[in-house]
Amino acid sequence: MPHGIRRIVLDVLKPHSPRLTDLALMLSRDECVIGVNISLKEVDQSTESITITIEGDDLSYDSIKEILEQAGAVIHSIDQVVAGRRFVEEVTLQPENS
Repeated sequence: MPHGIRRIVLDVLKPHSPRLTDLALMLSRDECVIGVNISLKEVDQSTESITITIEGDDLSYDSIKEILEQAGAVIHSIDQVVAGRRFVEEVTLQPENS
């Protein structure tokens, strides 16, 4: 039965190399990773701002961070973490009408 961290969403800054496709493959080689989604947010002269969503069973933040650092990337923030036996999606509460 799945446990531990099951999804992590990271805000990352990386150089243009490696390409997004190569970075996705690097991350997906981790035996705990089931899937990787990388979205490009912004490009400047020497870097790319990306959002990386990784899903799996018992993900290791330290292993993910190490892979990203080997690729020359820097984690700016952890934007979401899902852990436990099932996924719990974020709920947006509506303000009450006065």
